[in-house]
Amino acid sequence: MKKFLLGTNWKMNKTLAEGTDYTVNVSEIITKYPQFEFFIIPPHTHLWKLKELLDSKKSALKLGAQNMHYEDAGQFTGEISPVMLAEIGLDIVELGHCERRQYFNETDETVNLKTLAALKHQLLPLICIGEKMSDRNYGISKEMLAKQLKVALKNVSADEIGKFWIAYEPIWAIGVNGIPAETPYVEEIHDFLRSVLIDLYGPSGKDVPLLFGGSVNINNASEYAQLTNVDGLFIGRSAWEPDLFEEIMILVGDVVK
Repeated sequence: MKKFLLGTNWKMNKTLAEGTDYTVNVSEIITKYPQFEFFIIPPHTHLWKLKELLDSKKSALKLGAQNMHYEDAGQFTGEISPVMLAEIGLDIVELGHCERRQYFNETDETVNLKTLAALKHQLLPLICIGEKMSDRNYGISKEMLAKQLKVALKNVSADEIGKFWIAYEPIWAIGVNGIPAETPYVEEIHDFLRSVLIDLYGPSGKDVPLLFGGSVNINNASEYAQLTNVDGLFIGRSAWEPDLFEEIMILVGDVVK
């Protein structure tokens, strides 16, 4: 049976000491909730240490990176290659987060190159897509999301299904000033994204995990989790403290059997 996905991206937060304490605590907490598959995505500087820690504990907690370059090596100062991430033994690499698109010139095309590179090196790409509030106001959210999804998955074959995840994160719902998305809207968009995946891959498109992220918290997590085409939740600051993260696990666990 496919497990419901629960994970968090720390963004540019937590020192190594703070991240180590968090990881130790969460690794112990998650043993109580076998119905979930858990992951964390810390800053690059923490990855070696946390991988060693998780291995020493034989933890089921998956570990991911927040970004990478699509080339194996080269003159790209400040970048991290898929070869370097694979050497650490990571499970996941997050690609296309809206902050990367907004502040660091990420494009749909580079997300596609990174997706292909991740798959080549047996890293699971967590591909993030999302629309602006202006897109929603103009009624073009679905067109924008379909474009992002189709470009990101260009040349990704049906044989790779199960080796990549999609996270829908409306830009207007992310961050300190994010506006939580209405549950019916999340349902509408996830149903639409599922239809796009089925168009791309036929019936196998039903098997691509679709996560929702965007101001997920204890007040809305269980509502989102009940939706048919929501296969996981990608949580921000509401999961940055182990006890708060566990509150979400409990709430979602009541609806995910």
